[in-house]
Amino acid sequence: MIRKVVLPVAGFGTRCLPASKAIPKEMITIVDRPVIQYVVSEAVAAGIRDIVLVTHASKSAIENHFDTHYELEATLAAKNKQELLDELRAIVPADVNIISVRQHEPLGLGHAVLCARSVIGDDEPFAVLLPDVLVDDDGLERNDLAGMIEAFESTGRSQLMVEDVPWENVHKYGIVSPEGEPPAAGKSCPLAGVVEKPAREEAPSNLAVIGRYVLPGSIFSLLAETPPGAGDEIQLTDAIETLRQRDGVDAWRMRGKTYDCGHQLGYLEATLVYARRHPRFGEGFRELLARYSQAG
Repeated sequence: MIRKVVLPVAGFGTRCLPASKAIPKEMITIVDRPVIQYVVSEAVAAGIRDIVLVTHASKSAIENHFDTHYELEATLAAKNKQELLDELRAIVPADVNIISVRQHEPLGLGHAVLCARSVIGDDEPFAVLLPDVLVDDDGLERNDLAGMIEAFESTGRSQLMVEDVPWENVHKYGIVSPEGEPPAAGKSCPLAGVVEKPAREEAPSNLAVIGRYVLPGSIFSLLAETPPGAGDEIQLTDAIETLRQRDGVDAWRMRGKTYDCGHQLGYLEATLVYARRHPRFGEGFRELLARYSQAG
């Protein structure tokens, strides 16, 4: 059973500037909670119990968010604000561990994952979730990460989550090349490779990799031997390609929807979607939308 996940949160968040100048991009809020909390909740819902944050000295706000704030809790309890107190205590379930390791230099996503090696070990499979991306599984009986984990445990092969993107946008993504027919939603298939940002006429499919991976512990030894690639950084995709050639790698076609919160329009769309169905603010937000739609 996969119980560990790596969340690389050490980056500077330059796509989110100026909002991310003084606070971590992962702490920018969607409605009433930071992006990183949604991602951690996704992992917990899939059965993960050890959350490994690969972080940086400037990102202490993330660690503080998942830590216990005794003084604040005592104040809320004294004022009988039980609902708020319960919300704070639910941020991290009692059986979930938050573990932090430091990435001292910005040497790429592959290097960030490698920084978690001492916590995960070389013999245990784990997941990697990029916190820029929200995966919305609203209405599904289980989330897509749980489906990926089940596929890994069934086949023994690494899983990359993919989603359909418009053909005219394939040049913006890493696009997978399936072996044979692309998988149905909620299923996986073996990969022949991944093409980074192909031209429309050269794209092998319109299935894009979206920042969710389930990998074996043996990926660490491959990352340790992977030379710097694009941007003079250690690329996770380079190690995954080596793994694909050796053991095979599958693409898991998601059923939910993603929002790229590292991009301003993706963040705004996520805010719109999550606010509309929020149990406390949804009704009022929908009224605001109607009011401004009429005014426009």
